[in-house]
Amino acid sequence: MSTPTRARRERIEFRTTPQVRRLVERAVEASGSNLTDFAEASLVQAAQRVLADRQRFVLSEEAALEWDAINDRPARELPGLRRLMERPSPFDE
Repeated sequence: MSTPTRARRERIEFRTTPQVRRLVERAVEASGSNLTDFAEASLVQAAQRVLADRQRFVLSEEAALEWDAINDRPARELPGLRRLMERPSPFDE
């Protein structure tokens, strides 16, 4: 399950235990891949899983309708927030 050859210019290196190394080597062999392709695919999949909720939101039809209803409501006047926003910034000099 090898990926097409691409120009790879960046390196990622890390240390691990002998047990983890053997486990990974067994998985690489079982997948019919090579260490670079296996590690890259695994890292990409893990990174996408971690970042999924920051990149894409999947809602049920009911939740999507509720989300749209919330966003269609007119903005509320928040006097405390208005006063805060009208104050000069302490960072302006």
